[in-house]
Amino acid sequence: MSAHTYKTRGVCARQIDFELEDGALREVRFTGGCDGNLRAISKLIDGMPADEVVELLEGNTCNTKPTSCADQLVQAIKQARG
Repeated sequence: MSAHTYKTRGVCARQIDFELEDGALREVRFTGGCDGNLRAISKLIDGMPADEVVELLEGNTCNTKPTSCADQLVQAIKQARG
């Protein structure tokens, strides 16, 4: 298992912390942002393969922003995998 921290860009959440365990996401925690929505996303994707999360959430936007907290999670996963 490996722990990761990602500083977000262009969204309300300031940071995303998560763990990767055998290619699956665990313990996803957003700092800042829409608390209820982000906790719900975290629950829904807990244990899901990172590849599926990337496919599902990549490119998601928030209002007029070109990204979203969910899209930033995708960027965090990609950075964590190198």
